[in-house]
Amino acid sequence: MSLARHLLGQTGIEVSRLAFGTLTLGPVQTNLSPDRGGELLAYAFERGINFVDTAELYGTYAHIRAALRKVTKPPIIASKCYAYDRETARKSFDQARRELDLDVIDLFLLHEQETTLTLEGHKAAFAFFLEQKAKGLIRGVGISTHAIEPVRALTQARLGQTHELWHGLDSTLYREADVIHPLLNLRGLGLLDGTAEDMVQATREAAAAGLGLYGMKMLGGGHFLKDFDAAVAFAFEQTHVAAYAVGMQSEAEIDMNCALFAGEPVETQALEATRARRRHLTIADWCTGCGNCVSRCASQALAINAQTGQAIVDETKCVLCGYCAYGCRDFCIKVI
Repeated sequence: MSLARHLLGQTGIEVSRLAFGTLTLGPVQTNLSPDRGGELLAYAFERGINFVDTAELYGTYAHIRAALRKVTKPPIIASKCYAYDRETARKSFDQARRELDLDVIDLFLLHEQETTLTLEGHKAAFAFFLEQKAKGLIRGVGISTHAIEPVRALTQARLGQTHELWHGLDSTLYREADVIHPLLNLRGLGLLDGTAEDMVQATREAAAAGLGLYGMKMLGGGHFLKDFDAAVAFAFEQTHVAAYAVGMQSEAEIDMNCALFAGEPVETQALEATRARRRHLTIADWCTGCGNCVSRCASQALAINAQTGQAIVDETKCVLCGYCAYGCRDFCIKVI
């Protein structure tokens, strides 16, 4: 099986079109042990995947480290964090290197950037990551986002055309961004602003400006399973995007996705099982209604029920990222 590989912008890094998104391995989804997660990742690498997406939030560094011990050729690893100043950036970067047992992290991104003002608020952290890149400890820096504005803002910064979105703020640092990890799917489910068509246009412009892109939420957190063929076709049409991160939980899912991305026949049974699988965000009955999950939900899918005082989810908006669960002090939220 041959998975196509593409250069990630101007980084010089070549990545498989299919990336392994490790959120699904972590504590709020399958909660696999590091050994089991490492087995799956190593299996994926044997099948031709050479790109892994993780984040400090996901709690999957140990899984990736276990996989690295099983292979001779390490994959490209991208991680993300919410650091906002030099100290939090240093802690996040040191944690990644320590827990992955790596000196160099291929890609390090600011997690979930929402607007140009958010970029401004994380500028000191970004400057720290640029310094590590200059030392050869990071190969590429950038952002992940569920919004169109940051994509356009980085494109404008790179081109020196900052009059529209930067509101007089200094975009100099962000001219050095290498990579964007945007939410890009068939209907724009989960976007904070604009439409799917707007994001397609914004990412095309970013790619034309030299930024590397790898997409997320190809199936909208499972919402597009009934429209599986159309959702996959949309993703494959985005030829300006070097890769898509896809969460996988078993060898069978890895086999199916590798075949799909390689343009080879997919076993009917495996495809039907994927189409039929429906996950849900569950909220346990001991929820106290603290509201932490509501404030963490970028998709605005959570609210506090006025009658019960507990959190409720609007499944039409939820993309099953599980980020809300990391803010739950009582551990009552899980994706199953």
